Amino acid sequence: MTSPSASAPAGPVAFDTPFAKPRLVLTDQDGKPYDLVRRTAGRPLLLYFGYTHCPDVCPTTMADLAGALQRLRHGTARPQVVFVSTDPDRDTPAALKKWLASFDPRFIGLTGDFTAVQKAARSVGIGVPPPERHADGTVTVSHGAEVLAFSPGDDKAHAMFPSGTSMRTYTADLPRILRGASS
Repeated sequence: MTSPSASAPAGPVAFDTPFAKPRLVLTDQDGKPYDLVRRTAGRPLLLYFGYTHCPDVCPTTMADLAGALQRLRHGTARPQVVFVSTDPDRDTPAALKKWLASFDPRFIGLTGDFTAVQKAARSVGIGVPPPERHADGTVTVSHGAEVLAFSPGDDKAHAMFPSGTSMRTYTADLPRILRGASS
């Protein structure tokens, strides 16, 4: 698990070199194939790697994003939020659908092959080690907790929101970031 850092920056962090969207085809919360690059081409995208059994950071991040998106001014392009599971053995499509619906039913949840998830996460600078299964049946899942913001203009991530970003910060900075103006 990753906990919000007390020293987290107050706003998004711009990348010197933007990241391309990861080429990733997984199963969505409806049990259908979802091609991330194709389905989000030309749309603002917020990408997050996490898991539904997370006790703290993942639900807080999804709640903050949902709240911020509700507060965007009319006329602001609404980004697509895509939550990629780092615990695909437990995060079935049905589990993702139920969990994400508690924040915003428009959020997309993806699950599938862990190796593909890990490769996609690494391609955008996010660490996702394999889940650890313990003898007592418990599972420990670790993951980066950043939200990557992809601009619709070039489909690249120009910035990321660190773990612990507040709803207020998302609300203030998302319109500018998603237009591609990272500074």
